[in-house]
Amino acid sequence: MTQPVRVPDSTILPELTLRGVIIGALITVVFTASNVFLGLKVGLTFSSAIPAAVISMSVLKMFQNANILENNMVQTQASAAGTLSAIIFILPALVMMGHWQGFPFWQTFGICAAGGMLGVMFTIPLRHIMVVQSDLPYPEGVAAAEILRVGSGGADDATHSGKRVATGMADIVSGAGVAAVVSFASSGLRVLGDAVSVWPTIGAAVFRLPMGFSLALMGAGYLIGIVAGLAMLIGLVIAWGVAVPVLTALGDPPAGQSVVEYANGLWSSQVRFIGAGVIGVGAIWTLGTLFMPMMRGIKTSFSAFSRAGAAAQGAAPRTEQDLSARWIAVVTLVLVAILVFTFASFLRAEPASAGVVALLVACSVAFAFIFGFLVAAACGYMAGLVGSSTSPISGVGIVAIMLVSLLMLGLESATGLLGNQEGVQLAIALAIFTTSAVVAVASIANDNLQDLKTGWLVGATPWRQQIALLIGCVVGAIVISPILELLYNAYGFSGALPRSGMDPEQALSAPQATLMLAIAQGIFTHQLNWLMILIGVAVGVALIIVDRVLERTCRVARIPVLAVGIGIYLPPTVSAPLVVGAVLGWLIERVLRRRAQQADQSYDTYAELPSRRGTLLASGLIVGESLIGVLMAAIIGATGNEAPLALVGQGFEPIADWLGLAVFATVAVLFYRRIMSAAGQPGR
Repeated sequence: MTQPVRVPDSTILPELTLRGVIIGALITVVFTASNVFLGLKVGLTFSSAIPAAVISMSVLKMFQNANILENNMVQTQASAAGTLSAIIFILPALVMMGHWQGFPFWQTFGICAAGGMLGVMFTIPLRHIMVVQSDLPYPEGVAAAEILRVGSGGADDATHSGKRVATGMADIVSGAGVAAVVSFASSGLRVLGDAVSVWPTIGAAVFRLPMGFSLALMGAGYLIGIVAGLAMLIGLVIAWGVAVPVLTALGDPPAGQSVVEYANGLWSSQVRFIGAGVIGVGAIWTLGTLFMPMMRGIKTSFSAFSRAGAAAQGAAPRTEQDLSARWIAVVTLVLVAILVFTFASFLRAEPASAGVVALLVACSVAFAFIFGFLVAAACGYMAGLVGSSTSPISGVGIVAIMLVSLLMLGLESATGLLGNQEGVQLAIALAIFTTSAVVAVASIANDNLQDLKTGWLVGATPWRQQIALLIGCVVGAIVISPILELLYNAYGFSGALPRSGMDPEQALSAPQATLMLAIAQGIFTHQLNWLMILIGVAVGVALIIVDRVLERTCRVARIPVLAVGIGIYLPPTVSAPLVVGAVLGWLIERVLRRRAQQADQSYDTYAELPSRRGTLLASGLIVGESLIGVLMAAIIGATGNEAPLALVGQGFEPIADWLGLAVFATVAVLFYRRIMSAAGQPGR
């Protein structure tokens, strides 16, 4: 695979343009909405760098004077904003616990914007050491640079080495179009089912064989890969093939309750805590295995800050000009002030003295700043090492919520908060809000260095790219609050429905937010389901041991423990299509590899790889279904009707389920065939 051609230092091209900022803002809305919806539904977000690069260069081709550096700025801005949506891993917990009745715009905006922009500030000094001098792979950053280089021509298809290479916009559009039509037929018209389950029994033991028909989840499964997909399948089997059957066999359903309701109740109240225990062990283990790389990242960060400003900005070559140390310090102080104001606003209506409020604000902001700085350095290193999509942001959030909860407990003698139920609720809410700031910092730091790697490879001016990252954080923060408000009012969250009479089956699960709320409540109230959590811990430890054995004996087979825990914790009709997508991706990759070996083919660039078509198609599936989900949320909210566009009644549901299965299988086959059509045609 060839490296991208860099624009030389001596060449000055328009980079951070007004039209680029506007285009980036529009793309931001699309990817932020998509990631928020997907994250609330399944607990996963997808890296938007590659599809943002494809969309950017496809749009800018309409302008004759567009160039690769302007394209890079657009994808940088859109990628940062899409990544900031990881805030949904924690922020909805405030609604779930009843502290918020919705998402106050200015508080949500403040925590997202200030946290995200701090993530940018913290990682700027790392750029030279960790991007320019480091040999870290930065997989998404390198791939995005390759796509930008190949697609930077002015024709519909870019030319590379005398061959024409499709930019990939058609793949994103076709995937989005198919998913949008299918999703509208399912969630809007209700003529297609969205899931089906079979409930076999053996004596009193109840099993469940689930399947969901979400094309977005199939696309997400394709992106996460076979290792994580099979791990989630293991979690699904543990939950519904072992735990629920054992619990149903040992107990009796209450009078008047069906077997299905009884099994679902046991999974929700008992088995999910096994998943929580596995996730906790997996998060700690993952961070532990990356401890030395994290320490190198933190050491590099301190070293870089100590040398900031040693060389004059103007004396450095164009591609070495970061924001100056003075600007970093000024912007950082402004962001800290915004955090102080945001936390003060969060606590303004609380029944606490001015001194207590001031102490809580000071401690919360200090924790978010200090722990956020350490996390930013660690996440930046991890993103370069394993990629943004696989960096454990959820694990960082779990560690943060535990530490900040313990901090609140330590302040009890000074605040007296925990003497009554109202004070306990405030402490839990403040712990969640503080963790939200840390997650915002971590998510942007996780993405920032990938984008700066892309910029370095194509010859961008770093300080302009860093401004684009800051703009992306602001635009994303503006979008997140209204989208969260819209989705909550239309669907509700697991255990938190905004109106009576809503269907809890349609609620968005928000798994990470649910888990982190349970952890915080358990720490403060001492009411965690410790038996199930300890069982989960034991399962997690056993899985780690098996994974270590596999690492030494069979390097192909691995069991990422975090993914197993998520498979236990997620609703089964969500996990199942993820597994299908992962298996589909594995089959495609296997066939492509065999064909390439037989034909002795080689591909010059990432943009020519047939598997890249799968990445873009999968991204399109996610975007299409997610946008329809947001659109339906707007329609439901406007009409107050849970099914305003339904063409059929509940009696049609059995037929709709079979039709949904048929359409899901058909799209999977078409997905396979479309990628296969690109095989054997490098440089087509």
